[in-house]
Amino acid sequence: MGVKVLSLDELLEVSDFITVHLPKTPETVGLIGDEALRKVKPSVRVINAARGGIVDEEALYSALKEGRVAGAGLDVYAKEPCTDSPLFEFDQVVCTPHLGASTDEAQEKAGIAVARSVRLALAGELVPDAVNVQGGVIAEDVKPGLPLAERLGRIFTALAGEVAARLDVEVYGEITQHDVKVLELSALKGVFEDVVDETVSYVNAPLFAQERGVEVRLTTSSESADHRNVVTVRGTLSDGEEISVSGTLAGPKHVQKIVAVGEYDVDLALADHMVVLRYEDRPGVVGTVGRILGEAGINIAGMQVARATVGGEALAVLTVDDTVSAAVLGELGAEIGATSARSVNLV
Repeated sequence: MGVKVLSLDELLEVSDFITVHLPKTPETVGLIGDEALRKVKPSVRVINAARGGIVDEEALYSALKEGRVAGAGLDVYAKEPCTDSPLFEFDQVVCTPHLGASTDEAQEKAGIAVARSVRLALAGELVPDAVNVQGGVIAEDVKPGLPLAERLGRIFTALAGEVAARLDVEVYGEITQHDVKVLELSALKGVFEDVVDETVSYVNAPLFAQERGVEVRLTTSSESADHRNVVTVRGTLSDGEEISVSGTLAGPKHVQKIVAVGEYDVDLALADHMVVLRYEDRPGVVGTVGRILGEAGINIAGMQVARATVGGEALAVLTVDDTVSAAVLGELGAEIGATSARSVNLV
């Protein structure tokens, strides 16, 4: 099997990875301590998934700080649960909660929990107990807002037509009594869903923002004027233009609604296919839009027009049953003299 028996000192001197598999006894406490860690290669990784205290955490911290150890992985600690440790400051240290499952029943439950988490991760969905998701503790009242925030992120990207230089995720209402950091992650996931070729997840979405120099900020307020809770995705484009889209969940079935685009208030259930138009307010535009879409065989499921003043700029949001092609969208924009014509596809 290629197994070579070494003394502890020999093992320390030659190993690239040192993993601990020992019971905790008076003889093993501090076994991997300062003296041992001064014998290792600077490229070594130390892993303790046995019992807390076998690896001396203070000695490990010093070795990492001084560059005598390259990295570490821990899921057991001298004091448990471990909610704060100097080791957390190192990017090259992976710390996970201690998973103890020493009976057949506990092993089965732990296995099922891990399998469910893997399934969620492979589907690109949120894994609530993932240690590398920066979403905090996810309250039950927050969970229904995750798909809404993600869809708002996708709508924002469709309206912007580019990656924003700065992105604000704003959360208003009663929901802010909970930690809503995960809504920012969900919105970011949506923002980059149609931008990158890779699969976007709750883990890598912040990395995509960082790589592109996007400044991301989360703001919250317990006050919400017109709705119980509102999520807004707002961004500043490279030319200074600001784009924003807001949504809410309505009723016991948590119906996803779009309630604002920029400065215009609307109230329309979200759909897989939408069109957003900006144009000069005048008679006949709604009829023209209906005619062009009808000739293209596209049925309008819902439509709302908002305006600030009579004869000024107007905004129309349509939900339709099929994707509006670039050609049809171009015809729509030309016929009504639209200053902006965007198609949104959420499937």
